[in-house]
Amino acid sequence: MWDFLQHLSYWNWLAFGTLLLILEVFGAGGYLLWIGLAAASVGLLTFIFPSLPWAAQFILFGLLSILTAVFWWQRQRSAAKPSDQPGLNQRGSEFLGRQFVLHEAIQDGRGKIKAGDSLWLVSGPELPAGSAVKVIGQDGVILKVEAYQ
Repeated sequence: MWDFLQHLSYWNWLAFGTLLLILEVFGAGGYLLWIGLAAASVGLLTFIFPSLPWAAQFILFGLLSILTAVFWWQRQRSAAKPSDQPGLNQRGSEFLGRQFVLHEAIQDGRGKIKAGDSLWLVSGPELPAGSAVKVIGQDGVILKVEAYQ
């Protein structure tokens, strides 16, 4: 082992970097990509400076791995922007605050409203069909309503 470390060449680092990049293909989420590039960079530096001691190579690899991981983390955080359409793929959220007429009476806490071309289940106080209600919340596919004056 000691002999291997003493004669560590750029081919070893390039092979290690290639192995990490191959493993990245199987779904590591981008993390092995940057560590693989750090290993390839150490391989390039070892090619340019062949007398670089093995301890310095490992220190460079560690530092480059940390730097590239921090770079990746900052890039991921800056890319996570709030959506300009927060209700996208949340059916029913567009009804919050709107007024509707009960299609079916609310009995035992459940009834139905007609919104657009769909019937929606609602929960709320006992009200007869034809009453005006306002959507105040949502619990999955059930809209929460209250009587509207």
